[in-house]
Amino acid sequence: MQQENINKILFIATVESHILNFHIPFIKYFQNRGYEVHVATRLGNRQSELRAVNVVCHNIDFSRSPYSLSNLRALSQLIRAMKGNKYSLVHVHTPVGAFLGRLAAKITGTKPVIYTAHGFHFYKGASIKNWIIYYTMELLAAHWTDGLITMNDEDYNAAKRFKLRKSNAVFYVHGVGLDIDKYNISDKNERKQTRKAFGFDEKDIVILTVAELNANKNHKQILDSLIKLKSLDNVYYLIVGIGEYECYLKKYVEENGLSGKVKLLGFRLDIPDLLNISDIFALTSMREGLPRCIMEAMAAGKPVVATDVRGNRDLVRDGVNGYLVPLEDVNATVDALQNLIESEDLRKKMGDEGRKIIQDYSIDKVLKEMDEIYRRLFI
Repeated sequence: MQQENINKILFIATVESHILNFHIPFIKYFQNRGYEVHVATRLGNRQSELRAVNVVCHNIDFSRSPYSLSNLRALSQLIRAMKGNKYSLVHVHTPVGAFLGRLAAKITGTKPVIYTAHGFHFYKGASIKNWIIYYTMELLAAHWTDGLITMNDEDYNAAKRFKLRKSNAVFYVHGVGLDIDKYNISDKNERKQTRKAFGFDEKDIVILTVAELNANKNHKQILDSLIKLKSLDNVYYLIVGIGEYECYLKKYVEENGLSGKVKLLGFRLDIPDLLNISDIFALTSMREGLPRCIMEAMAAGKPVVATDVRGNRDLVRDGVNGYLVPLEDVNATVDALQNLIESEDLRKKMGDEGRKIIQDYSIDKVLKEMDEIYRRLFI
């Protein structure tokens, strides 16, 4: 890619964790080509991590809620940042950040603008309210968008109905990219020692979920399944994540006699090690875009039990690398878990299949996909 008067790139997302969790490889992509990268987000307690990757940070008072009046201030802050810097490309993420970012770019005449939809908030089965608010936002903002990137089949087909500023500018990429080798540990001795530290032996079956503790992630479906599996003394459940549902989940675990079976581990950075000691990965979300946690589990060679919703079904092939179960269907979830609990051979077979499938989602392949998109929209 040639640097014809291209100096600054702006990434926008509502929260800083989104930038840190998903976009560092793409920030480095531009830095390695001599561009100055700016980030506009609501800064929090991880801003030192952002500055460590040498980006220019703009604190924007985003609210995740599209109804919050603070987003008017956020829009003003974005306009100020765009007027003060001549950006050669703006790449927006997250629904509110993406809408306000595109509106600010429209007002300031900043082009081109790329939007990555990590999961539209309107989807099959979503509430009428979500369709009215978020579909309308996307319908309007599409006119200020030069390229729209999607990560699952349902979103890709929906995006093709929008009228973008450029024609034939809806793209499908394989997620945000994954460092597959990072999660493919498979160290038996390390697994044994770490399991011992948690109080597990080799005969125990460990189920793992890595997800924010909120209503959408629907941990309760797994907990209700464990209630029915209580007679299996060697089955345990690790929950990694933080969120507003933490107190609710702790109380639910205690009230249903699962305290000895379930451990809430909070925020962790040692996900590869936790995957190494686990036997089954579970994610029973109500809505997903393309869940990175399932991708990580597949890279670690773990079979997956997931709800049959958009995003999950793009990664999990039912009966091949795991099971897809209906949302809120506890009996189907119990059956899926029990099949895997009872057969080590099945766990290994499905885990191996997951490793094969996830190769298309490697960070190297995704960077190549994004390079083609960036090149096309810069020319």
